[in-house]
Amino acid sequence: MHTKKRSIFLFLALLFFSLDSNAQCAMCRAVLETEEGGIKAEAVNDGIVYLMVIPYILVGILGYAIYKMKTKKKPEE
Repeated sequence: MHTKKRSIFLFLALLFFSLDSNAQCAMCRAVLETEEGGIKAEAVNDGIVYLMVIPYILVGILGYAIYKMKTKKKPEE
């Protein structure tokens, strides 16, 4: 029970006392803000989305594989 209270306290502390962080380094931000066409900014955003989506796809595939293994019918003897 003590561990559960500690876990809840730690979760709430991390949730409410988070620090702000910059999304990009200063040089990347300066280059993207000064560009006229915005092509580089779109490319950076596309790269971020690509990097963000891949883990979700892998977890989905893993979940589907586990689901198929669990629901697999056993052969009757």
